[in-house]
Amino acid sequence: MKKLLIFSALLSFTMAMRPIQNGNLSAITAAISTGNADALGKYFDANVEVALKDTERTYSKSEAIKVIKDFFAKNKPSNFKQVHQGASKGQDSQYVIGNLTANTGSYRVYVFMKVSGGKNVIQEIRFD
Repeated sequence: MKKLLIFSALLSFTMAMRPIQNGNLSAITAAISTGNADALGKYFDANVEVALKDTERTYSKSEAIKVIKDFFAKNKPSNFKQVHQGASKGQDSQYVIGNLTANTGSYRVYVFMKVSGGKNVIQEIRFD
């Protein structure tokens, strides 16, 4: 019984200390790179803060997809290169910073994700 308790405690500690899974990260960066707002929207939280150039607003998931889709239509992406990623100390949030090259210029992209309901969801996305 004592071994089971020790194993259980060790397993709980290991699960709490592991970083957020990066499985969604490659899908998110691919969606940004190709300008696929629908694929990106699969990872949006119920409400998402979207910042485009000089405007910043919180949208519902469906509204945010429309806003990003419009942005990608006007600024057709040709390349996205991730330059940095990190996680919070508690490992319950993660961020990605990258450079998006589009037909209208370059944008610095910031994506903030948090664990909600056992999965990573995008709570904020910025195109500066």
